[in-house]
Amino acid sequence: MKTTGYVNVSLNVNGRSYEVEAEPRTLLIDLLRNTLKIKSVRRGCEEGECGACTVLLNGKPIYSCLTLAVQVDGAEILTVEGLIKDEKMHSLMQAFIENYAVQCGYCTPGMILAAYYLLNTVENPTEEDIRRSVSGNLCRCTGYVNIIKAIKDTVRRKKRENQIKVTKGDAPYKV
Repeated sequence: MKTTGYVNVSLNVNGRSYEVEAEPRTLLIDLLRNTLKIKSVRRGCEEGECGACTVLLNGKPIYSCLTLAVQVDGAEILTVEGLIKDEKMHSLMQAFIENYAVQCGYCTPGMILAAYYLLNTVENPTEEDIRRSVSGNLCRCTGYVNIIKAIKDTVRRKKRENQIKVTKGDAPYKV
């Protein structure tokens, strides 16, 4: 049932479909945090400067603090929770932990999603590519050294995994 002054918004978040009512002025960050209870999307500057609210919209990073919920009707949204499969963290998340790229953790979900986008769009990213990919995400704690290191570590792991091939019958496949 549609409440007066509200609009229906259909979206897929982390592989799950939702149909919600929202005021036309509702920001995506508020829909995610308050309605869907997804807490990794952080409110920071509210001006699209810090990247704490970064999500992937149809595979591309956006600032959810600058996006109206009605603009994402019919879209797919990925938050950092969507990178956890069968209670196992994505290798990028694990690299952030192993390389001490997390301090207070406020910027971490946005950083991870920006890096995830890079790793899925650039086959062999350089350090310059990595730096550019996280340039829209501010971190006041780490100085970015370990963040860059974690992303580079993930790139190395990805290369190593893609080089290993095992033959099963006549068809080679990636492990």
